[in-house]
Amino acid sequence: MNDYLNSIKARDPAAKSILSIIITYPGVKAVLLHRIANFFYIAGFYLIARIISQTSRFFTGIEIHPGAKIGKNLFIDHGMGVVIGETSEIGNNVTIYHAVTLGGSSPSVDSERQRHEKRHPTIGDDVVIGSGAQIIGPVIVGKCARIAANAVVVKDVPESATMVGIPAKAVKLENKGKFRPYGVDDKVKDE
Repeated sequence: MNDYLNSIKARDPAAKSILSIIITYPGVKAVLLHRIANFFYIAGFYLIARIISQTSRFFTGIEIHPGAKIGKNLFIDHGMGVVIGETSEIGNNVTIYHAVTLGGSSPSVDSERQRHEKRHPTIGDDVVIGSGAQIIGPVIVGKCARIAANAVVVKDVPESATMVGIPAKAVKLENKGKFRPYGVDDKVKDE
């Protein structure tokens, strides 16, 4: 738990202390409650898992399906409006800003068949997803990728790419672990 809280403090210049992170960060509460909900989901207690996840949503404004797989040190900054779908998989040290959706693209027909399919994104380690970004369908976002604010990703993202636009396109492939909190820097040119 200490590593998790320190990872948030390292990524957020507004974090004044570990105590303030524990008490005031909705993303921390959402991730903790997700761990509990996920335990019940894996054990087959789906209703209990959903009740926990919906209670978390009520208190934090962050909706994480209890079936989602989340690695260590996920930082959901601000968090309001974040939605993480059932078959989403999130790697380690990922940062997600507010109003991000990791959603499915399947239509609401033939739901029974879709219950057993991968419908949501897989996010690699050390990815940063800017506010308002939508990552839709069973796409794979490569390690160290940056998804710019309000980008709409519907295709796989290469490792270390910075993606911008609707639909998102790669503007650079050089992130190599540098933290770019909003997915882009001053060297990215709009074409």
